[in-house]
Amino acid sequence: MAIGNKDAGRSEGSFLVKATHKTLAGFVAALLLVALGVVLSLWTFRQIEEAAAVRKHTFAVITDANRFLSALTDAETGQRGYLLTGDESFLDRYMANRDRLSGRLQDLRHLTLLPAAQKHLDAVAPLTEAKLAEMSQSIELRRQQGMPAALALVRSGQGKSLMDSIRSEMLGFIETEENLLAQREAEFQSEMRRMFSLIVAATLLALLFAIAFAWLIHRQTQQRFKDLLHLETRNLLEIQEGMNRQLQQANIALGDREEKLAVTLDSIGDAVIATDAEARVTLLNPVAEQLTGWTQAQAVGLPVGEVFHIVNQKTREPATLPVIETLAQGTIQGMANHTILIARDGRECDIADSCAPIRERNGQVVGAVLVFRNVSDDYALQHALEVQQVELEMQNEELIQSQAALETSRLRYFDLYDLSPVGYCTLSESAANSGLILEANLTAATLLGVARGTLVGQAFTRFISREGADTFYLLRKKLGETGAAPPCELQMVRQDGTPFWVRLEATATQDDSGSVTRIVISDISSRKQVEEALYKAGALQRAIFNSANFSSIATDASGVIQIFNVGAERMLGYAAIDVVNKITPADISDPQEVIERAQALSVELERPIAPGFEALVFKASRGIEDIYELTCIRKDGSRFPALVSVTALRDAQNSIIGYLLIGTDNTARKRVEAERARLDQVLQDKNVELERARIVAEKANLAKSEFLSSMSHELRTPLGAILGFAQLIESGTPLPTPSQNKSIAQILKAGWYLLELINEILDLAQIESGKLSLSMEPVALSEVLSECEAMIEPQAKTRGIRLAFEHFEMPCFVQADRTRVKQVLINLLSNAIKYNKVDGSVSVTGTLIDPDLIRISVRDSGAGLSAEQLAQLFIPFNRLGQEEKDTEGTGIGLVVSKRLIEWMGGKIGVESTLGEGTVFWIELNLIPEPQVLAPPDETLVPEHLLPEGAAPLRTLLYVEDNPANLMLVEDLVARRPDILLLSAPDGYRGIKIARDTVPDVILMDINLPGISGLQALKILAEDPATAHIPVIALSANAIPRDIEKGLEAGFFRYLTKPIKVAEFMSTLDVALQFATTERNNAANKEPAC
Repeated sequence: MAIGNKDAGRSEGSFLVKATHKTLAGFVAALLLVALGVVLSLWTFRQIEEAAAVRKHTFAVITDANRFLSALTDAETGQRGYLLTGDESFLDRYMANRDRLSGRLQDLRHLTLLPAAQKHLDAVAPLTEAKLAEMSQSIELRRQQGMPAALALVRSGQGKSLMDSIRSEMLGFIETEENLLAQREAEFQSEMRRMFSLIVAATLLALLFAIAFAWLIHRQTQQRFKDLLHLETRNLLEIQEGMNRQLQQANIALGDREEKLAVTLDSIGDAVIATDAEARVTLLNPVAEQLTGWTQAQAVGLPVGEVFHIVNQKTREPATLPVIETLAQGTIQGMANHTILIARDGRECDIADSCAPIRERNGQVVGAVLVFRNVSDDYALQHALEVQQVELEMQNEELIQSQAALETSRLRYFDLYDLSPVGYCTLSESAANSGLILEANLTAATLLGVARGTLVGQAFTRFISREGADTFYLLRKKLGETGAAPPCELQMVRQDGTPFWVRLEATATQDDSGSVTRIVISDISSRKQVEEALYKAGALQRAIFNSANFSSIATDASGVIQIFNVGAERMLGYAAIDVVNKITPADISDPQEVIERAQALSVELERPIAPGFEALVFKASRGIEDIYELTCIRKDGSRFPALVSVTALRDAQNSIIGYLLIGTDNTARKRVEAERARLDQVLQDKNVELERARIVAEKANLAKSEFLSSMSHELRTPLGAILGFAQLIESGTPLPTPSQNKSIAQILKAGWYLLELINEILDLAQIESGKLSLSMEPVALSEVLSECEAMIEPQAKTRGIRLAFEHFEMPCFVQADRTRVKQVLINLLSNAIKYNKVDGSVSVTGTLIDPDLIRISVRDSGAGLSAEQLAQLFIPFNRLGQEEKDTEGTGIGLVVSKRLIEWMGGKIGVESTLGEGTVFWIELNLIPEPQVLAPPDETLVPEHLLPEGAAPLRTLLYVEDNPANLMLVEDLVARRPDILLLSAPDGYRGIKIARDTVPDVILMDINLPGISGLQALKILAEDPATAHIPVIALSANAIPRDIEKGLEAGFFRYLTKPIKVAEFMSTLDVALQFATTERNNAANKEPAC
């Protein structure tokens, strides 16, 4: 038995030594592999850091080269600014950059590492010195001999040639550095790929070693367990046999058995706990003591559950003790996985165990032996292997997805290649087939008008026009010399001979067939057409804007001047460069007047307004037309009065992006006023010379009138050009953008208003010079007043004024000029509205003074006039102090009205009470009613417009509240003698006229007072009497959604403003033809009588 134990011990020891050596060898191999991976990774990281440092250095060199060029350009800019203006401040930039250029060049020499780049710098150094010498020479010539001598040196082209050479050399230097950067970038990418490959390889090898190591440990553990179990079983049997043979020597045998058992338990690698039949501990080996924290002396006699405390790893609930089951059932029990043993001192470890019963010879269970071991390291290793497996599966899935994405990208590339909006061609560069097309996409074939199969094999130069041949030759030459060439624009010719403009981009490269040139063809014909049109439109705009007869100043939203035209330079003495992006219009205005204007606006609008630019444009920023007088200060400090019109400039979102201030020199008018005031004072002071002063005053007045007439004509000439060209741009091809349309509209609005002022001045001059002619005829006052009411009503509504017109019960006719009577009444009504109070009223009444005389009175509820103001009321250009406010006017309207009424044999007068209001009246002579006129009825159609004769004309009803739009349509329809135009100022009256007259066609504005055009259309469509009439919308609502909405509502056609004459007349013809067809169809359907 002893020999057997020794052999078993030797066998076990040999096995353990071999297993330990194999484990150690595997562990050392794994460590070496990891160390190798770390060393290779560190080396690769070092290479990447060095590549990144080199790239950073190259970027720094390129940046310094660009800074050198920028500094040289700044110096040249300062030099040329000084040469053009003589302003020494321009030399600041020249002086600041001149001394730094040599230092920057030296820095570049130290930074660059390439001999080729050094050659470029060697060439730049003398060129820079020559350029600086040329600039210094031109500056000295400007100082000593003036601008002509300096400009003569500039025109010689020496400076430009030097600058071009410097740029060329520096561009070559930058290109050399960029090539080096590209090479280093490729090296950087190569290092990155190498590092990635090393990491992947090291990871895979480590994973394989880990799996092999785990498998080896597992195999050794299993073999070891089997050997130990075999040895333990044999020992127990030998002990039992010895006890039977040596029963009489119990003490000696028992001692031997205990000694052998202790040796066995001490040498075994697993923990062993033995219990009696009551599950109380009888034995713990050293491993069990270590794992449980109990010594055998402490644990003997204690319940096994107290010493062997186990819980479930996940739930932390107490686990079932296998000892209890073994004692109860007498079978071998195993422990579930994920069981944790909690030692006496609180330590925890994962265990795996088994429990077997201890039986007597008769088979009775007298105890149990519990064998267990610490498997925490095994579990950790198993978990690591599982994680590695999951990671490998994820990497494999990513690889599959990447391959699928790559295939999808490849297919998408070929689709994009053929469907690209630009053409692609590949040209051969071989000696035998140079310039032949090797490959082309469908877009290139379409652009050239050739089938794709036919295009391949043809010479590309066949499709180059004669004008573009030189450009293409230079492109290929540059490409052959440097391998790269900038894009160029030239004309190509399609298969059918049609020329078209293209932009070519060429790249030299290599493929399977050798050297090739890849060309990208972009069709830019449309862009060229647009550029040409914009150039023409821009020339017209510049011609208008640079007119020297008026100043035009445009600012941004904060008031800083952005545009300063020739007229502004002439009037104010500033050059545009002195003010643009530097000052606001308030800086060239009388500061005291600006303060007074801000105070007046603050009182009028009941809100604080700061002096400065805000005071100049506040009303315009609120959409209020604003024209006022202001004293401007020239550059030399002299002052002059100016009449300024301010308009807010808005973008497509109606946000203010700036302001336009148009001004005219008011010096002449002020001088006339000053002269008249002086003469009036002389008349008052020298009564003894009254007659002579009267003659002098009449002569002065006549001279003034002649001057005003001449001045008005001179102003009308450039203004006519402004309005004409603005309308030409507005209706030109291509049409202006929405933002340009808004700017043109503001120009037209200000121009028409200025034209109206000029016309008033011209009327006054013609009256005073006796050159005004009148067309006297019988005029129905009821018709004139009705037209005046329609024209003035929108203005009254805007200011919240209530209008009340008295309707005559009997016809009243006067012998007068119809247009001039209307002009006088409109002037009186306009004044009554402008100078009224908020929510005031204006009433118009007619009174018979005697059977042959009628008085028309216009009464307002304004502030009234004082006796002093009444005395000055009809003095030309005297606005009675209103020029200090923002109310529009020139001070000559009443003067013109008085002269016109007097010329027509009538009178004009005024009665006023302060605080109650003013009444202006005119008196005209009545005449009998002309027999040729038809009696009036209740319709709103003006009777003088009805046709004579039995044959009815085709009628057109225009529902429009804007007099200007109505006048335009009247002029257009006047070209058609077969059409009678009827008009209505709002939707309600339009519906009544339509029902009374049943016109052939109706023109309908959308934005009408009262009800809209859409609502009026609905009412007409629901009325059987008018449902058949085609209704054409004519509106400024021109966005696509408004047009679609109008057509859906039932409009026959939808036209937008401004009117396109050809489209308007064509649509009118279609509508009239439709109305005629509908009328004939209706007549054919009626039953015969």
